[in-house]
Order: sequence, then C-alpha cells, then structure tokens
Amino acid sequence: MRKRRWFPKAWYHITARGNRKTDIFYDEKDRYKYLTLLQEAKLSHPFHLHSFCLMSNHVHLLIETIELPPGAFMKDIHSQYAMYFNKKYGYVGHLFEGPYKAKLENDVNAVLQVSRYIHLNPCRALITFQPEDYKWSSYAHYLSPSPYHSEFVTTSTILSYFKDVKQYEFFVQLANKVRPGHPSNG
Repeated sequence: MRKRRWFPKAWYHITARGNRKTDIFYDEKDRYKYLTLLQEAKLSHPFHLHSFCLMSNHVHLLIETIELPPGAFMKDIHSQYAMYFNKKYGYVGHLFEGPYKAKLENDVNAVLQVSRYIHLNPCRALITFQPEDYKWSSYAHYLSPSPYHSEFVTTSTILSYFKDVKQYEFFVQLANKVRPGHPSNG
C-alpha cells in the first residue's frame, strides 16, 4: 500500500464508505457516537475539523493536520466506531469498505470547493433542498457560530476568505441553485 503524503498544516478531504455501500448509521445515536469519537480524537490527537457531513452510508471530513498525520486518529475513530456498531446491531466483520480515503487539498480554491461540496452533499443526494435543513453536517456551524461550534468545527479559516457569513452562504447556495431539479430553477 502506498504511503500517504503528510506534513503539518496539510488539508485533506477524508471520505469513508460502508462496506458494499451499506449504511454505517442507522439512527441519531449512531451519528452522535461518530461525532463523539471525532471530538475525542481532536482532544487526543489535535487537528482542525473544518467541515463534515455524515450521510447514511458514508462520511466526508475536511481536516487540517497540526502535528500528526490523519492516520494517527482516523484508524482509531473507525475501528472504535465499527466495534460500537457491530456490538449494537449484532454484526461481525468489516463496517467500512476499506481504509478511509484522504485527498490532499493544496490550494485555497480547492479547500473552499471541498467545503461547499461537503455542505451540499445532502442536497445532491436529494435528501433536502437546503443544506441548512440537514442536521448532520457542519453547515449550521458556519451560519450561527457558538462556543460549542467553534470548539468542534473551525469555521474561522474558511470564513476568512469571505466578507462575512452571508457571503459564504451565498457561495454555497449559488452552487446548490444551479442543480437540475432544484425548486428555484422553476
């Protein structure tokens, strides 16, 4: 297996899908468990979580490393989550289709596009028409910052490339409205 490139302050779009594209989250408790493991990993292996979206059969994370590569925490998160999931539902075997995928994003434009892509994932999957209506993404963290939000999701870096929160919202919504079948396309 080829070793992933890593360096401090590297940005990665991390994805992981359920084995055979099956669901990895059955209910809210499963999603809360995954987010709890993610938050615990941030405490023990510090990194910046800039965006996330938990879909039923896969996850998207936009992370920035600090002093450790993603492998230092992603393997732990996924193995702990798989043990939790298998025990809860009486399953055995692999939950994820393989190791997580980590695409190195090496310029600001790519990072901004990935953040928008992650936040629009529920819209593209036709789960909702508006990204703010999807509970399991970091989009709400961007629209209404709070102390909890800022501890968990680092919004300040991405928002620093926009005049204000409304401009980021416009940036995301612009890509959403050009999607075929969107009600605003009339």
